[in-house]
Amino acid sequence: MDSFDLIKTFHEVAARGSFSRAAIALDMSKATVSKYVAELETRFGVRLLNRSTRSVSLTDAGQLLLERSKPVM
Repeated sequence: MDSFDLIKTFHEVAARGSFSRAAIALDMSKATVSKYVAELETRFGVRLLNRSTRSVSLTDAGQLLLERSKPVM
């Protein structure tokens, strides 16, 4: 997995507000989407998403990454 795939997956989760909906849009398993976001968080050393049982929201670091990576997407 390269960095672009990780960021693309993060963008889908952020846009859809759900790991499940992002997995459907990306034609991946929910576990793979979760693994990609976790890997991105590990690489940056920060939490990018706040997760609850019903929703996903961006942390401040996640919002910053989303804004700064939009030109690449």
